[in-house]
Amino acid sequence: MTRFNRLFNSRLIGAMLIISAIFAFCLSPQFRNIYGLPLQIRIIEGETALFDVNFPLTVTVRHDSESIRVKTPEFLPTMALSRSVSLQPIKLGQSTVEFKLFGIIPFRSVQVDVLPPIRLIPGGHSIGVVLRSQGVIVVGNSPILTMQGQYTTPAKDAGIVVGDVIISINGIAVQSDAQVAEVIDESGKNNRNIDILLKRTEGQQHVTVSPVLCNDTKRYRIGLFVRDSAAGVGTLSFYEPGSKTYGALGHIITDSDTNQPIDCDQGKIVLATVSGIQHGKRGHPGEKIGIFIEEDQLLGNIRKNTPFGIYGELNKKLVNEEYPESIPVASMSQIQVGPAEMLTVVDDQTIDKFNIEIQKINLQEFPESKGLVIKVTDQRLIEKTGGIVQGMSGSPIIQNGKLVGAVTHVFVHDPTSGYGCFIDWMLMESGIIPKKDRQSARKLFSFSGSIFYL
Repeated sequence: MTRFNRLFNSRLIGAMLIISAIFAFCLSPQFRNIYGLPLQIRIIEGETALFDVNFPLTVTVRHDSESIRVKTPEFLPTMALSRSVSLQPIKLGQSTVEFKLFGIIPFRSVQVDVLPPIRLIPGGHSIGVVLRSQGVIVVGNSPILTMQGQYTTPAKDAGIVVGDVIISINGIAVQSDAQVAEVIDESGKNNRNIDILLKRTEGQQHVTVSPVLCNDTKRYRIGLFVRDSAAGVGTLSFYEPGSKTYGALGHIITDSDTNQPIDCDQGKIVLATVSGIQHGKRGHPGEKIGIFIEEDQLLGNIRKNTPFGIYGELNKKLVNEEYPESIPVASMSQIQVGPAEMLTVVDDQTIDKFNIEIQKINLQEFPESKGLVIKVTDQRLIEKTGGIVQGMSGSPIIQNGKLVGAVTHVFVHDPTSGYGCFIDWMLMESGIIPKKDRQSARKLFSFSGSIFYL
């Protein structure tokens, strides 16, 4: 064999070894972990983000970035097969962290936003939620028996469907179901058609309907069931002591009949007490039985009903005996699989601390649901409720003394398990930290498969 052939073969073998190493790396859990990192992550000043970086991967901070520094153990050699790399904030701002193969081939770039420290009072309080929508919501059709003995549905025939919101009738803004009934009856007595302004997902639309005299009620009707408000019991997630901004529920409120999001207009929250528990079991989620306390006494307003809960301002300071002082929040990069706790009320108004386990963390680049998979491990809660029940949505999740998220859903097939959302997204919705542009469509939560609304 000539010298040239030997040199060629050695280089070929070397190239094949490098290709094999790259191929093996691409099949490794490490590859999936790093490649699965969001393109943008947030670190709160004072936190440290840790990554296990294996050969042939290296990590550096782009030279024009000054907010983050990369630190590796000093005693490890440069070509160590595995090392723990920490990202340590230096100051507020943005930095770009680059992962490269052999320090040369670009593999993954992640923008890191360094945010100021945030401290919140954890929730856990049971709250009564009263939402009054803009206008009234169409929740069903009601055929009218006319004076001639025939059934008719004028509104349905005019194109009004379940889920439509009636904003005004004959130019008069409607506020309640009783007002709508009165305007329709008065128009019918005067032999006038009514002009209805509807709000739908795609926009607003005018329809004209002729009221019909109902043989049963002796009133003019158009054949609809409508509702002007919704009410229920949930859990406060947090509030910021300075601005009194609060977040609760962790998911959007939808109309139980139409499954459409409810616009909040004149919405409010009040204190509630838990008078009983409907025990949850496989296939049948349980429920807190709550009673509003002093419903006329406003605890706070509701200015937003979003996919990550409701938000507004409290009228007064709330006491949490488990956490009387504010605690720091942790961004999603700080959460670990393992033990955590949730705060909620299962009896009267007493906030209890219960052990849970964070079983899975789905790092997300943009606001999405199902960030955390959690499981109740506290036997006290399992015996009392069966696990996660309706009314617990919004219960704060705390790990290592930091607020990391809130409970949102229960698994129908396993009431001890459910989903949680990251505190990152709730802080954005509340306005406490800047909101990211969403490049993916919002997904509204609904009853689907094995997930049930809390």
